[in-house]
Amino acid sequence: MKVEYDLSTMKRRPNPYAKRLKKQMTIRMGTDVIAYFKNMAEEVGVPYQNLINLCLQDCVRKGRKLAMLRV
Repeated sequence: MKVEYDLSTMKRRPNPYAKRLKKQMTIRMGTDVIAYFKNMAEEVGVPYQNLINLCLQDCVRKGRKLAMLRV
């Protein structure tokens, strides 16, 4: 394998797997939840949508279940 490659001559092409990684959707959230993630996003320098996604992925990986209060 070469030590150095000239990447400037490569042709760009779209990632064929990109659409499988994420799906756009509409979701309703409380304004307090959005404000929380937007404030956190400013602190860490990451888009707030990415932070929400990371939080939800963490819940999926750890198998967290929401404790619902019945009134």
